[in-house]
Amino acid sequence: MIINVLSYFKASAERFPERIAFSDRNTRLTYREAWDSISALGRNLHEALGTENRPVAVSIRHTVQDLLGFFAVVYSGNYYIPLDLTLPRERVERMLAVTEPEAVLLMEPARSTDALGARRTLTPDQLRGNPAQCEPWTGRKDTDLLYVIFTSGSTGEPKGVSVSHRSVIDMAEQFQRVFRFPEGTVFGNQAPFDFDVSVKDIFLALKTGGTVEILEKKLFSFPKLLMERIIERRIDTLIWAVPALKIVAELNTFESVKPEGLKNVLFSGEVLPPKTLQYWQRHLPGVRFVNLYGPTEITCNCTYHIVAPGAAPEAAIPIGTAFPNCEVFLLDGDAAVTEDGQIGEICVTGSCLAMGYYRRPALTAEAFVPNPRCEAFPERMYRTGDLGFLRQGVLYYAGRKDTQIKHMGHRIELGEIELCANAAEGVAVSACVYDAEALRLVLFYQGEAEEKALAAALRSKLPKYMLPAQLRRVSAFPMTRTGKIDRKELKAIVTGEMHHG
Repeated sequence: MIINVLSYFKASAERFPERIAFSDRNTRLTYREAWDSISALGRNLHEALGTENRPVAVSIRHTVQDLLGFFAVVYSGNYYIPLDLTLPRERVERMLAVTEPEAVLLMEPARSTDALGARRTLTPDQLRGNPAQCEPWTGRKDTDLLYVIFTSGSTGEPKGVSVSHRSVIDMAEQFQRVFRFPEGTVFGNQAPFDFDVSVKDIFLALKTGGTVEILEKKLFSFPKLLMERIIERRIDTLIWAVPALKIVAELNTFESVKPEGLKNVLFSGEVLPPKTLQYWQRHLPGVRFVNLYGPTEITCNCTYHIVAPGAAPEAAIPIGTAFPNCEVFLLDGDAAVTEDGQIGEICVTGSCLAMGYYRRPALTAEAFVPNPRCEAFPERMYRTGDLGFLRQGVLYYAGRKDTQIKHMGHRIELGEIELCANAAEGVAVSACVYDAEALRLVLFYQGEAEEKALAAALRSKLPKYMLPAQLRRVSAFPMTRTGKIDRKELKAIVTGEMHHG
């Protein structure tokens, strides 16, 4: 039985010592080199801190050094908090105030450490020595925390999602059970390490004796160079957030260079426009495409859908079926939703559930609740806040509970309006917001479609009460740092105009 994720690392280091484990633009480390580095650093860190099962922040810059820092913390018997010091100072200070780490590990010089104040910092140079040959990580249990990753809260207060070894081990085991990545798979890491999409790259690579190839952010501004790097490093598997796939399609990258060695493209984070998927499928017909769904609170993903070749360009892509060892179902309040087409809240049970929100017991109690369908004994359930519906046993995403509005006496899913808009000719992506004060729907969209043509397309598919009062073409959307459309900013634009107009 695997109790600690380092068991994956150690096993791969013993089996494939000369294979590349972690790689970025400037650094490539074999499994032997990486294991030797994290074990030495971990022992010294354990001696310097004298703690176990405590938080240690690791300053990240999206390099190999970040990963060495994470695993050194785990080796020391503690858990890590990815900390991006380029974030606004107030947010960094809040994260530190919530977690109160034993120290901040600076694997590389940080651009600024002002947000750290007087907190203890440690560097690899300060952690050199010859401590006793101990392995503090082996004395832990699988429900101990592995990491705390922060997500944005609806109030603006960051929430620290606390994830155990058990949940990450379960994720790796079930992904491998479903997708059967071959030994030595090369994962092209796009997501920053404080974004849970990256968790799949890291731990699936360790499980398969594969490689994490870190693709730096600036490559995504030059997709041709990005594809050349993918080819050069023989990357065969991409587990990317949807915006990264959209960039490649919008710039028609495959007309100039195609990564013919790709075998798998898994995507998640938001709804992928069908036309973007069609672009990738048309140019890379031999690739397996998979739609993944799941929030950070259930350790990355709880459902998957392997997309059939030649999917209809206007059809919504299902989020599919549950991974083994977790149960995904719909509830309306506490009542089960089982009829085709009936919308309910997506709820999840299983080992995938996070332990809760770090030092936020009230918030944890709101989201991680007893499963009302299980009366004989207590079972934890996570309410995602996402809506879905079943169609012939397959699950489809239907937007957020907090984007379900009441307008003109009707309950409306803003996501349904967006799906119709995204299927229209000349629309790359759209986002709909509701101005409750002015009682109007406003649809922002990116693409070549004229407003008149888009309005006609929407009238042909939507009832009158769901038609936006205004359509706005934009050259680019405001984005969150995780690459999603910033809907709060769009709403602020709309409501700000009312107040100042």
